[in-house]
Amino acid sequence: MKKSKIICRQLIYLVMILFLVSLTVEAQRMRHNSGGSRNKSRNTSVNTNNRQNRSINGGYNKPTTRDYSKQNVNRQQKPTTRDVNKSNIKQTNNSINNSLPNNNRNINSGNRNTNINSGNRNVNINNSRNVNINNNMYVRPPVHPYPRPPYTYGGYRYNAYHPYHYHGYHPYYWGPAYHPWGFFVATIAVTAIIVNANNQKYYYDQGVYYEKSGSGYTVVQAPDGATIQVLPEGYQTVVVNETTNNYYYGGTYYEKTSDGYTVVPPTAGTVVENLPEGGDEVKVGDKTYVKIGDVYYQPIVVDGENKYEVVDVTPVSDSE
Repeated sequence: MKKSKIICRQLIYLVMILFLVSLTVEAQRMRHNSGGSRNKSRNTSVNTNNRQNRSINGGYNKPTTRDYSKQNVNRQQKPTTRDVNKSNIKQTNNSINNSLPNNNRNINSGNRNTNINSGNRNVNINNSRNVNINNNMYVRPPVHPYPRPPYTYGGYRYNAYHPYHYHGYHPYYWGPAYHPWGFFVATIAVTAIIVNANNQKYYYDQGVYYEKSGSGYTVVQAPDGATIQVLPEGYQTVVVNETTNNYYYGGTYYEKTSDGYTVVPPTAGTVVENLPEGGDEVKVGDKTYVKIGDVYYQPIVVDGENKYEVVDVTPVSDSE
């Protein structure tokens, strides 16, 4: 009996607990629903605002209603002590002294006269080259009469056996021992020998003639009458006439004598294949000659090969 009362009491307690639990759950549900609507509305508004402030790529755009009044728009720049006038130092002042008379430059380069006025930027260049014929130059007269009339220009006649045929002047390489006239060397080879011509002493080595010049030696044109015993390596034989040959090397002509090989002037009409370094193309009227020392060479073509002929240059007499 007592046991049954205990069971009944426990059942009553259980029913009361279940009833209380159900009431509590219902109260929480009702409270959640009422507060949840407010939160839902607020969250919806926040999400909507966030979506409006997002860019297409998902980035965040700054709101346009931001208050910028607190920014210091009058912020002062940091003062600088840099001297801006220094930048003018690098500028080129082309007007300084350009108008002064002493700013004119006269340049005489060879036969080219150049007058430059840097003030007015006027450039007057005389490109014409004056042909100065040395009346003392000696070219042996031709062996035969010329078959054609001479080319006359500037008071001189230019005679040649072959017709004029221009081709560019390309100096021939005579080897490492050769130097053009006017070349200066501090020392000469120990193989150099002394030769005398016209009461003057010269130094000779491998086809090149030197004169003592200050602290060194200057290459000069081979003096007429200088005699050597052995011809330089690489010499060429040129025909002067039916009975005479000359030996030619680097612009110098030799003739066989009883003493050896003697330097002689070139004979007008002599044809050579190559000209040495140091020549100069000279414009004479509408023709271009190559001048080696005092000798004028006319470019010609013989059997399809470019060659040069020694030109006979004579002045035109007043009576002609």
